[in-house]
Amino acid sequence: MSGTSSSLGAIPPILLVGCGRMGGAMLSGWREQGLAPSYAVDPSPAAASFAGPDMTVVADMARVPAGFAPAAVVLAVKPQNAAATLPAYQRFAVGSVFLSIMAGRTIDGMAALLGTRAPIVRAMPNTPAAVRQGVTVACPSATVTRPQRDLCDRLLQAIGAVAWVDQEGLLDPVTAVSGSGPAYVFLLAELMEKAAIEQGIPAELARLLARRTVSGSGALLAASPEDASALRVAVTSPGGTTAAALSVMMAPEAWPRTVSEAIAAATRRSRELAG
Repeated sequence: MSGTSSSLGAIPPILLVGCGRMGGAMLSGWREQGLAPSYAVDPSPAAASFAGPDMTVVADMARVPAGFAPAAVVLAVKPQNAAATLPAYQRFAVGSVFLSIMAGRTIDGMAALLGTRAPIVRAMPNTPAAVRQGVTVACPSATVTRPQRDLCDRLLQAIGAVAWVDQEGLLDPVTAVSGSGPAYVFLLAELMEKAAIEQGIPAELARLLARRTVSGSGALLAASPEDASALRVAVTSPGGTTAAALSVMMAPEAWPRTVSEAIAAATRRSRELAG
C-alpha cells in the first residue's frame, strides 16, 4: 500500500452514491483511515445504518447541500440504474473525480451521462472487499489528473489490493477472472463439501474441511513467492492420493478446458453487457 492514514491524513469529503454491499465495504474501510464529513445518497431505509459523525445519509441528490464539494463521487449503484441516476451528478464534473464500481458501464457510456469533461475512473473490485481482501483493477479516463488517480487509488486500497491498466478493454477479462472469480472458489468449496459427505464424512466436518482447506490454501498462496504450479507440485507425491485426484482434474477435457472455457464465456458476457 502507498502511505498510511497517519501520513496521508483523513480521506477528503466523498459523495457515495449507493450504500449496498460494496459501497458499504468501501465506507467501512475509509472510516478506518479517517474520513472527512461526507454524504451518501441511497433511498433504501437500510442505508440509514451507515450514518455517523463522518457521513450524512440522504434519500436523493436534491438533499445534498448545494455548497458541498466532494473530492470524489463514488458510483456504487446498480448498473441498470445508471441512466436514470448519473445525470443528476453532472454538476460535480468540475472539481470532483467520478470513481465507478458499476460492472459493465464503460467510461464513454458514463461520460455521455455525466459530461465529456468529467474525469472518470472505472474500477472492477470483487466481493472479498468485504473483509479487506479484495483486488480491484482500475482504468482512468484521459481527463483524470494524477492527484485524482492517487485519491482513487487510496479509496480502493481501503478494501484490498489495487492494480491499474490503461486499456479499458482489459476490464472484461478482469471481470471474468477476479470479479466473478469468488463464485468459482465458492463452487469448489461447495463441491468439496458435497464429495466429502458422499465419502461418509459427517456434514459438519465436511463443511469445516472444505472451507478451511480453501481459505487456508488461499492464505498460503498469498504468502508464498512461489508459483501456484510449484505449490501444487509440492503437495503431489508421485503415486499418492493427490496425484490420483489430479489425474482426474487435470485430464485435458476436465479443468484445463473447462476453466479456460468458463473465463472466455464470462469475458464474452462482460463485453456484451458493456456494449
